[in-house]
Amino acid sequence: MKILHISHLYPRPYDPLLGIAMHEQIKTLEKQGCINKVISPSAWAPFPIKHLSPKWKAYSKVPTHAYLDDIEVYYPRYISFPKALLFASSGNRMYHGIRGLIQKIARDFQFDLIHAHMALPDGYAGMLVSKQYQKPLIITFQATDIDITANRSDECFDTIKKVLSYANNIISPSPRLTRTVKAKFGFEPAVIGYGIYISDIFVGATEIPKRHEGKRLLLSVSRLISTKGIDLNLLAIKKLINKYENLLYLVIGDGPERNALERLVSSLNLNTHVKFIGQVSHSKAMEYMAGCEIFTMPSWQETFGLVYIEAMAHAKPIIGVRGQGVDGIVEHGKTGMLVKPRDVDSLVEALDFLLSHPEEAKAMGERGRKLVLENYTWEKNAEKTIAVYEEVLRSASR
Repeated sequence: MKILHISHLYPRPYDPLLGIAMHEQIKTLEKQGCINKVISPSAWAPFPIKHLSPKWKAYSKVPTHAYLDDIEVYYPRYISFPKALLFASSGNRMYHGIRGLIQKIARDFQFDLIHAHMALPDGYAGMLVSKQYQKPLIITFQATDIDITANRSDECFDTIKKVLSYANNIISPSPRLTRTVKAKFGFEPAVIGYGIYISDIFVGATEIPKRHEGKRLLLSVSRLISTKGIDLNLLAIKKLINKYENLLYLVIGDGPERNALERLVSSLNLNTHVKFIGQVSHSKAMEYMAGCEIFTMPSWQETFGLVYIEAMAHAKPIIGVRGQGVDGIVEHGKTGMLVKPRDVDSLVEALDFLLSHPEEAKAMGERGRKLVLENYTWEKNAEKTIAVYEEVLRSASR
């Protein structure tokens, strides 16, 4: 089975973690017999925008072709504009940016179906490719599609609905997203959660607790952007340090909000309670997960949240946000804690409960680990995705 993937969110030199879940999924599909090629369109802006903004400068340096873990990835350019200007038509511009490349690829790679990993712009471009080559289209719907893009304008909403109406099948990474898509658009996607590799779980003794002896370690692993809620963790810790003087919050990752977060730490006088680790390897991040007491990331815009699953696989109690991707995976009070979005008091209450009930917190972690190992591995993800592919191809041949 030959699959053509379209995803503008895919790892690239300036951001190797961008769309990492898609890459891990495709790697596992490859191991299970699928043959994959990835089209990851890169935004290109007219002069002089690309010379003025660091973000757009980074876009211009993306290679046009690469192999990532033996997966062939193409990075064609398509015209885009800052601040999501004219976003409803972005899928059409993406199609015009990739169609010549796909014509060349199709000479030697006669793909059986197209899998677009976002409704807009990827899905709209995929729809036009599907019409051109008469191949089935599968859409993986993301939180960005429903939480941001669909709300930009009526035209964006209608464009997404058009794409979903056309698709042969729709996949959602989380139960929460499936419920929202059904309520807003009238379609019910198949739920196929992202996963982990069991081999990535850190085993053996970790040095992390020894390095911070006597401390109770809280951990976040994320890009440092506003939606991840790192600032909320800081505000919550400020309210808890009188009760738990030995708290130490470790933050792994980097991003545009790091300087602002470091300033917030200083203004809250938390310098001895917070440590920014920066970017580390995936294996090192797994070691930190094995060594922490609680994983907390009150992200209020999350399609799935793979790091929650990774932390649960290490038997750690986790804190996520109600109504986001982890809601429906985590059962509040049983396999983790769910807090209100952007609510510091709710976060304080959850942290206080886990810190003051270590035995119950440990039990939550163990139940979470069992849940993940039984349901959320990349092997399970690939099996379910291939089943969708096969059903779509059977239906298309009737």
